[in-house]
Amino acid sequence: MTDELVHVRYMVDDVEAAVGFYTTHFGFTVRSNAAPAFADVVRGNLRLLLSGPKSSAGRPMPDGRTPEPGGWNRIHFVVDDIGVEVERLRAAGLTFRNDIVSGPGGRQILLEDPAGNPIELFQAAGA
Repeated sequence: MTDELVHVRYMVDDVEAAVGFYTTHFGFTVRSNAAPAFADVVRGNLRLLLSGPKSSAGRPMPDGRTPEPGGWNRIHFVVDDIGVEVERLRAAGLTFRNDIVSGPGGRQILLEDPAGNPIELFQAAGA
């Protein structure tokens, strides 16, 4: 395979809201939009597939479980100044799951897209 994009699928409640969120706050551009079922947005080498309840990815599994947004797996954005980014995003009314935490590798915080999918902002130690 020669595709240079990394593909991540997020289940979302509202495809249009998710497109607006990622293009407005994180600099993604729309690659395709078949709302309300599906859209994909791109930032650098990341292709984020936004699958709504009416998409093929939203169909129930054989055991009856239905794919849904949320969980703890997440995309990870490296930032130069986490304090500045958090302030910018809080001012825009975004929802955070926690406050900035520090560890040996750096500082991080989790926020949510409109469907509740987590996004991690990370600033490396010493940055």
